[in-house]
This record gives sequence, C-alpha cells and structure tokens, in this order.
Amino acid sequence: MGESERDLIAQREQKLKNLLDRGVNPYPYSYTKSNSAVEILEAFKKLKKDERNKKKLSLAGRIMTLRVMGKAGFAHLQDETGKIQIYVREDEVGKDDYKTFSKCDLGDIIGIEGIAFRTKLGELSVYVRKFSLLCKSLRPIPEKWHGLKDKEIRYRKRELDILSNPEVKEIFRKRSTIIKSIREFLDDKEFLEVDIPTLQPVYGGAEARPFVTHLNELDMKVYLSISPELYLKRLIVGGYEKVYTICKNFRNEGIDKTHNPEFVTMECYQAYVDYEGMMKITEELYEHVAKKLYGTTKIKYQGKTFDVKAPWKRISVKDALKKHADIDVDKLGFEDLKKLVLKNKIEFEGELTKGLAILLLFENLVENKLSGPIFVKDYPKEASPLCKHKRGNEELIEKFEPYINGVEMGNAYSELNNPATQKHLLTEQANKLRAGASEAHPMDEEFVEAIEVGMPPTGGLGLGIDRMVIFFTDSESIRDVILWPFMRPISTTMSSEPVGTK
Repeated sequence: MGESERDLIAQREQKLKNLLDRGVNPYPYSYTKSNSAVEILEAFKKLKKDERNKKKLSLAGRIMTLRVMGKAGFAHLQDETGKIQIYVREDEVGKDDYKTFSKCDLGDIIGIEGIAFRTKLGELSVYVRKFSLLCKSLRPIPEKWHGLKDKEIRYRKRELDILSNPEVKEIFRKRSTIIKSIREFLDDKEFLEVDIPTLQPVYGGAEARPFVTHLNELDMKVYLSISPELYLKRLIVGGYEKVYTICKNFRNEGIDKTHNPEFVTMECYQAYVDYEGMMKITEELYEHVAKKLYGTTKIKYQGKTFDVKAPWKRISVKDALKKHADIDVDKLGFEDLKKLVLKNKIEFEGELTKGLAILLLFENLVENKLSGPIFVKDYPKEASPLCKHKRGNEELIEKFEPYINGVEMGNAYSELNNPATQKHLLTEQANKLRAGASEAHPMDEEFVEAIEVGMPPTGGLGLGIDRMVIFFTDSESIRDVILWPFMRPISTTMSSEPVGTK
C-alpha cells in the first residue's frame, strides 16, 4: 500500500470518528429501497428540462462521483443496475444530513428518497428530500472507476473489477443465465439433477492428476473430484434413466487460457441411447442457450461468426487428420506414425502405441484448425477406458468431442457397460498408474461392482461450462469468466507448499 493510499484511509477513519462523535450510525442494519437506477431512467425518460415528477422514489447505492458546492451538491449513485445523478440541498434534507452528505467520500453507500427531475443541462436526476448514510467506505475505490484496466488486479480483486467495469458485471450475469438455461433445457427433457461427492476415497472418470488431502477422523487419504462420471453411472445402474449434475471439478494440472485447477462442468447420462443421442443433446443445448441469451443462433466470437444451429457437422479423427494435416493413417504403419510424432517434437507419457500416436498427432496438428461448431468422433481406443468400441472396429471407440474455434468444448461416449471388459481396462490403467503414468485411472472396485449388477446401454456427455461462457460472452480467457481464477500468491509470507503434499 502506497503512502498516499495510507493517508486517504487515515482521513476516512477520521471522518468515521467524526460521524460517531456526532451520533451518526454509519452502518445501519437495513434500508427500504423501492426503485433502481435503470428503472427510474426508463420510467421518466420523457421528462423535459426543469420538469419534475411528484412520484416518491427511494433507492440506494454507492457514490461514484461527488461535487459539493456550498449548500448544494451533485453526485452519481450506482446500484446493481447502473448509475443516476442525484441532487442534494441543505434546505431540503436538513443541516445534519447535508453535513453528512457533504463529508462523504467516493465509495460510500447511501440511501435516498426524492423525486425525478431533469436538470437545466438535460440530465435526468433525483431531487433528494431525505438522505441516509448506509456504509462508510474506509478504503478508496480505484480512481478511474470507469475502467480498472490492470488484469492482475482485476482477477485478484474481482469485487473492484465488477464495481469499475460494467461489461465485466454483464459477463457474470450472462454466465448465470447460461447455467440457468442449461438446467431449463435438461429439466424440460426430464433429466434429474443430482449431487455427487466432491471429496472421494477413489478418484476417476478422467485422465488427470488429482488434488490430495487427508481425512483426519478416518486417518485416510482422500481426493477432490476430477469428474462426476463414475457416480452418475452408478445412478443409471440404480434405475434412473436420465441424470445430470452441474459441479466443480478439481485437476492438479496446468493453468492457461482454457484451464483452471478448479472448473465447472455439466455431465448428463441417458439410458438406452448412444453417442449419437449425445450429439443431438449437445447441439440442441447450444442452440437453446444461444436463443436464450441473444435470440439467435449466430454468435460473434473474436471477430468471427459461428452458427450453433443444429445439426452440426461431424468428422472422424481419421478424416480430420487427412483433411487438416495431410496424414492418411490408413496408409501409414506404426513406425511411420511414430516418426511423425518425433518429427513434430510431441511429448508423451508411457509407451507409444499406434492409437496413441494418432491421438497425439490429432491433438497437436489438427485441433486448433477446427473452426466448427463440429463433432470430432471415433477416437483411438487409447483415448478412454470407459467407452464402447466402435461397432465393427475394435481399434476405435464411440467417443466424440465438440469443437468451436479450435477449442474442445466437451466429451461424450457410448458408455462401456460390459463388466469384464471394464474391469480389464481399469486394471490396465491401474498398472500404468503404478508404473508412473500420473494421469492414469486408479481401480475403483465399487464402480466395477456396480457395473457387474448391470448398466443399460447408456450415452454420457460432459460439457465445460467455463469454456461455454468464454464462447458466448466473447471472452479471451477462462480467467475472464471465473469470478476468482486461481492466482499465484503475491506475499512471500503466504504458504507456497503445493496442494496435496501431505
């Protein structure tokens, strides 16, 4: 904190003392407000210069500008909806309340009662007849309240970002609308919303490194959920035919424009359908959200226009490699594919196989070329141990990923429900984990036992909510759509011990 800021805080603390000495309560318990800034601006937009309306108004908000001129003053009050000018006179509100008003600072929260009028300069305002201080601000808000620009400060102090940048507040309003419309879409299709454990004795459902902690009461290692998949499938075994959850996932992995260690997904599972059924749900869901937000399926993102109207295009991994990287996997053997992986300096973990080589080449040479919206389907079997083989080809699985602007937006399968095959594949994954493959699946015996009871043919879908919000709000990074993205601590006195080292 700079010296000037310390001085400002000290001045405000002195003003607080003066208020208390005068018997003013700077932190009352409640305030009755009946109006908002936007409501008033809309309702009285036809008022002419110097014209007043007699309707009694009451609103509350934060002082964002303040200009005191002797026994009268102007301020701009900002509430959740926007800002409006207010006009306060000593002979109207009384000497004591006017003194309180005249000593206010930017950032103080006030309540007012009054009437609407338009000034001689033409600005619609509220003529204040009663003034109340609701909260004395001790720390100054950013000087340029109309545009806090430092991204580092914006992410760390999101409350100031929202206060200072109306467009940021709008992003998170839209985020809420997106999640609400997803629920609306799935509820209308008679999916049941459920909760799954966040703290789990065995993690699974995705290839990712978990966060590890210790449950003292039972003296055992536990994990933050990396995916809700296995629990949702157990509910399908239990007899529910359509389930979904919107939940936090935690993965101990890199941080970049599309990744944050803590993120939100929607996963849904439906009995008696395959991955084609999940494609239909995906494209219809995006179309529904687009219409809810903008009334159209044509979405502008980063200078381009994408039409999310169903149906979307479909392409196989093999055809995508051929089209975008000029690699025909049907004409190349394993050694040829391995040479291409090495030539392109693609890193990989564990033993390289033909399927893994195809997957690596697709991820590194093709993904960012997929404009979309498009479904990429029929992945090598190495892509997941939880997915059914493609009918007629045991080297491939019935998995798809939706892509928009080169970014993977989700993941879906025709879910594996053969218990013998499932146990074999998870055993292989557990062996890889023991051998050092940090993102392999551990063995989940309870999940395997559930599958042995019998799970009907099922389609499963997971969509990244944060990436969806990035797209629908024309944002650049996942940090722009998460209220508090994870940041490296500033203070060297804060603990730097990595999560999960116990």
